[in-house]
Amino acid sequence: MRTTIPARRATCTKGYETFMNGQINRRQFIKAAGLGAAALAASGCLDADGRVSDPVAANKPNIVLIMADDIGYECFGCYGGTSYKTPVLDELARTGVRFEHCYSQPLCTPSRVKIMTGQYNFRNYVDFGVLDPKQKTFGHLLQGAGYATCVVGKWQLYGSVNQRAEVRGTGSLPSDAGFDEHCLWQIMERGSRYKDPLMIRNGEPVEDFEGRYGPDISCDYALDFIDRHKTDPFFLYFPMAIVHDPFVPTPDSEDWDLPKHKNNTKYFPDMVAYMDKMVGRIVGKLDELGLRENTLVLFIGDNGTHKSIKSELAGRIIQGNKGETTDAGTRVPFIANQPGMVASGNVCGDLVDFSDFVPTFAELTGAEALEGMIMDGRSFLPQLRGEKGNPKEWIFCHYDPRWGKWKEVKRFVRDKRWKLYARGDLYDVPNDTLEQNPNPPGREAAEARKRLQAVLDSIK
Repeated sequence: MRTTIPARRATCTKGYETFMNGQINRRQFIKAAGLGAAALAASGCLDADGRVSDPVAANKPNIVLIMADDIGYECFGCYGGTSYKTPVLDELARTGVRFEHCYSQPLCTPSRVKIMTGQYNFRNYVDFGVLDPKQKTFGHLLQGAGYATCVVGKWQLYGSVNQRAEVRGTGSLPSDAGFDEHCLWQIMERGSRYKDPLMIRNGEPVEDFEGRYGPDISCDYALDFIDRHKTDPFFLYFPMAIVHDPFVPTPDSEDWDLPKHKNNTKYFPDMVAYMDKMVGRIVGKLDELGLRENTLVLFIGDNGTHKSIKSELAGRIIQGNKGETTDAGTRVPFIANQPGMVASGNVCGDLVDFSDFVPTFAELTGAEALEGMIMDGRSFLPQLRGEKGNPKEWIFCHYDPRWGKWKEVKRFVRDKRWKLYARGDLYDVPNDTLEQNPNPPGREAAEARKRLQAVLDSIK
C-alpha cells in the first residue's frame, strides 16, 4: 500500500549553494580536516562503517563520473551554447579542462557498454538494454584497487520487462557489474523516472516516492554515499536519468504542482538547469567535506540531444540527432575538474572517445587490468594534467544498437576533420556536419581516405 507524501517543491540545495557562492575556503577547510583524517589513517582507526582504514588506499584519488542522458555539447554555455543556463558546469570548465572533441556512441546502451568496459561494441555488445554479465567493468577494476563503488541514476542494463522477451533478465544487475551499492531507475521494471518514480535502492523498492522526483532520490543517495565513504577511496558513477524525454516539469518549474503533464519541449530548459544544479550539489558536498582536491570530477553526455530539440550555438541552430552517427548524435560535452591536479582553464583539442575512460582510471589509480579485460582506448590522464600525453590520431565507432528503427550496422573511423564509413562514404565533417555530401574531390580527401581505410582494415 502506498503512503501518500505531499509533493515537495524545495530540494536540498545546501551543497549547490556552497559551491556556487564560495562559502567555504577550500584550502583552509582541507588543511584543518586533513590533519585529523591523516592521523586516523596512519593509526588504522575505524571509519564510519566500522572498517579499518587503509593508509595506502586513503591516498588514492576519488572518482566521480557523472553522465547526463541525451545531451550534446551544443547545450552548454562553456561550449558556446546560448539556449540554456549551465552555471555550475561552465564554472567547472573554467577552472578545469574542457574537451572539444569527445565522442560517444549515438544511443544510450551502446555508450554505456563502451564506457563501462572500455571496449568497442563489436567485441561485447549483445542487445539494447543489456550488459553481458560476463563482462568486466570499471566498477570491477576499481573494486580490485580497494575502492568503494556506487552507481545511482539510470541502469537499463539488465533486460527489463519492457525489452523483447528473449533478452529480459539476461543482462547485468549492479552487483554483477562491480558496484557495492546502488539507487537506480529501471533495473527490472520501468515506471516513471521523474515524478512519483519507480526506484530500486540496494535491491529494495524505494517506498517514500510519492510526490518525489527521481533524480533527487538518486542525488540524495549519492551525497549519502560520499558522506559515508569520506575516509575511503570511492568511485561514484552517476548516469543521470535527466534530460531524457518525456520533457516534463522539474521541482523548480512553475508547473511542478500541476497534477498531469504531457511531454512538452518547453520544459527542456528547466531540465537542463536542474541537471546542472544536481552537479552543483555533488561538487558542493565534496567541498563541504574537504574532498575536492582529492576527487576527480568528470562530466559527460551519453549521446547527442533528442531530435525534437533545437539549440543555439555561436549563432547557429543545432538540431539534436540522437541515434544517428553524425556530430549532433555523437559529439558530447566532456568536462574534468580536480583542483591541484587537473589543469585549470584548459581547452583540450585532442580526440577522446568512450573507450578511453577505463585505461585512464587504471593509470590514475594504479589498478591492474583484470584477467580477460581488453582496453581498446588510451589514457587521457596526461591531458588532464595539462601535459601533451599521447593523443589519438583517430577514433573508431561500431554501431549496431538492435533497437527501434536503427537496423543498419555502421562502422566508421574519423579524425577531427575527416570521417570514413566502412561502406565507403567519406565526409569532410566541419564543412558537412549533416553528412549530405559524401566523397568530396581533391588530394586532401584522397589522402584522408587512404589513411583512414588502413585504420578500418586494421581493427579486428
